[in-house]
Amino acid sequence: MSERRPSPFKTLLESDVCTLIQAAEDVYQVRFKNRGANAYLVRGSSRTILIDVGLSSNYPHLLTSLNHIEVKPDDIDMVVLSHEHLDHIGAAYHFHGHAFIAAHRLAANKIMLRDDFSMLRKMFNEPNVPINIDLWLEEGNLIDLGNFRLNVMHTPGHTSACITLFDQDKGLLFASDTLMPGGVMGGVFGSGSIADYIQSLERLKGLNSKILLSGHGRLSDTPQEDVRIGSSARMDCCRTPRNYSTRWMRERISSRSCSRCATSTSSTTDSSLRAPATCPP
Repeated sequence: MSERRPSPFKTLLESDVCTLIQAAEDVYQVRFKNRGANAYLVRGSSRTILIDVGLSSNYPHLLTSLNHIEVKPDDIDMVVLSHEHLDHIGAAYHFHGHAFIAAHRLAANKIMLRDDFSMLRKMFNEPNVPINIDLWLEEGNLIDLGNFRLNVMHTPGHTSACITLFDQDKGLLFASDTLMPGGVMGGVFGSGSIADYIQSLERLKGLNSKILLSGHGRLSDTPQEDVRIGSSARMDCCRTPRNYSTRWMRERISSRSCSRCATSTSSTTDSSLRAPATCPP
C-alpha cells in the first residue's frame, strides 16, 4: 500500500485538542482531536462566518484558534449549522448576541424544540442549554460574503436536515457529514434515509468541487474522487444481497471508518458492525 502523499494544506497551530489548518485564502479548518466536529471560518470581504462550531467543551480551544488568525467572537457575523447533532452545534449558544445562528428549517425545529434524541444528547453529554436559530435556511439560499458566495444545498441522508455549502467559483465544498475524505460517509441517524443519501451524493458528484471540507477528519483536494468512491459504496450497499450485507458492512467499517463516521445505520443492533473507537490519521 502506498503512503499518503503530503498534505497541501498548511498547519498554522497545533495543540493537544485541535489543529488550525488553512484550507484556502481566508478559509480555515479547526480540526478537533476529540469527538467534536470540525469548525470552519470563512473570512469574506463583507462578512465573516463560522460553519459548525463543535462541542461546547471545545469552545475555549476554538477561541484560541480564532485568536491566532486575529478573529474575535464579535467579528463573526453568522454561524451556520450543518445539521442538528451536538458534536457540530454544541458551542453555538456561546455566539448568542454576537452572531446570527442559521440552520435548515428542519434542523431549526429540532434544535429549538430541544429534541434530545435527534440531537444525540446522550451520546455527547452536552449542557442542556437552549440554542436559538435566527435564520431558517432552505435549498437555493445564497450566503454572500463578498468574495465568497456559498450556495445552500439540502443534502439529506445522514439526517433529514443536512445541508452542504458550495462556492462554485472557488470549488469549496463544505459537505459536513454527508461526505468525508476517502469516500467515508456519516451514518444514517434517526430521520436520515439511505435513499436520500444516495440522491445527495449524486448531486455532489455533479459539482466542480476542488476542496472537500468535511465534518470530521482531514481536508481533501480530491473531492470528486471522494464522492465517486462514496457514491459507489452506497449503491453497492443497497444492491448487496441480505446474506452478504453484514460481512460487507463489517469490512467497510473496519477498513474505512471510525466511531464518528461509520457507514452503518443507527438502528443496527449487531454490535459487530460498530466502528473502531479511534479515527485514522
